[in-house]
Amino acid sequence: MIRLSFEKRATQDLEILCRGVEDIINPEDLQKKLIRYYQTGQPLIIKEGFDPSAPDIHLGHTVTLRKLKQFQLLGHQVVFLVGDFTGRIGDPTGKKEARKQLTEEEVLANAKTYSEQAFKILDPEKTIIKFNSKWLKNLSFVDIIEITAHFTVARMLEREDFHQRLSNGKPVGLHEFLYPIMQAYDSVALHADVELGGTDQRFNLLMGRDLQREFGQEPQVVMMMPLLEGTDGVEKMSKSLGNYIAVNDSPFEMFGKIMSIPDSLIKKYFILLTDIPMDTILKWERDFSNNLLHPRDWKITLAKEIVSIYHGSAHSNQALEDFERAFAKKERPEDAQILTFTDDDLKDEKIWVISLLLKTGVSHSKSEIRRLIEQGGVYLDNQRISDPNSDIQIKDDQFLRVGKKLFFKIKKK
Repeated sequence: MIRLSFEKRATQDLEILCRGVEDIINPEDLQKKLIRYYQTGQPLIIKEGFDPSAPDIHLGHTVTLRKLKQFQLLGHQVVFLVGDFTGRIGDPTGKKEARKQLTEEEVLANAKTYSEQAFKILDPEKTIIKFNSKWLKNLSFVDIIEITAHFTVARMLEREDFHQRLSNGKPVGLHEFLYPIMQAYDSVALHADVELGGTDQRFNLLMGRDLQREFGQEPQVVMMMPLLEGTDGVEKMSKSLGNYIAVNDSPFEMFGKIMSIPDSLIKKYFILLTDIPMDTILKWERDFSNNLLHPRDWKITLAKEIVSIYHGSAHSNQALEDFERAFAKKERPEDAQILTFTDDDLKDEKIWVISLLLKTGVSHSKSEIRRLIEQGGVYLDNQRISDPNSDIQIKDDQFLRVGKKLFFKIKKK
């Protein structure tokens, strides 16, 4: 048997790990760390932090979780870092105003639910769960002064969200400046070799590299994954926007939501959310571009694959049958009431779901409509609307279903 060199094995691993990655800082460092792993047998410490500001995980969160799983399969040590201390502040990234601070009880309750869902992807026996309160809450004021002395106000204002808020006359709390510094110190405390995050986390992730250098450590490699658009195909997947697919969705609901994504997202979902080989995905893309593969058939393959990951193949096959019976084979009523919208009715092509339901006339009570949504009685095309606070993107020829029999066809002027 020919034994591969350390360099060759590291190169093969790097090829696997780079799938779907938006940016790595820097790949040469990661190659060196992988070679050292094969030389010494000492696994790399792969860190990702999770602020448990909400209890639910959706497919957008799984993009980095799946990358962690790849590291696990290659023999490395994954640290699932629960930001129970930083979560009390909340990551200010991308926020136009300060987050509401959570209580310790809220954070711990969310963390428990969050980690349980994460183990649908990660191997619990190969995952170390740590809470950053273990080291952050024990820092003295002297420690904090010494840590913060490594950064400048000018550096902190390089963050676009901080700069924008100050330019707009909105306050930025001093505690928010501490968030990226605390996240950076997490990397020091863990001696992290690699930290994962979304592209919106670039500033925070690079702070970790800087602080590790200041503490005499080898700087971590930063691996940034692309943000996953939700079912609307426009905005980042988010529960508050109502465009999310939760890992705890039922097989039928998950299948239907995936079938509702725009065709332009099919390839991206395959790359980031499945283990289908890249050669196969690229062949399907060519067939799709040459009209040899119908987008509906390609999307059905995607939906079956993702539902199988979280619910098993039997439930995936059943979800397809249920979907075909409920939507594909059932003609929508020709006499559906038309709901017409003008640009004045919408803001950026969207409308508050409560306003949408009020327009149907099914009820004039906002509270009653809210209950109807929360009870799962409202669908837009194949997707159930479950968040009464969400804004819905409006397109021509969508079908709104309220209850089991009320159908409305949407038209835009």
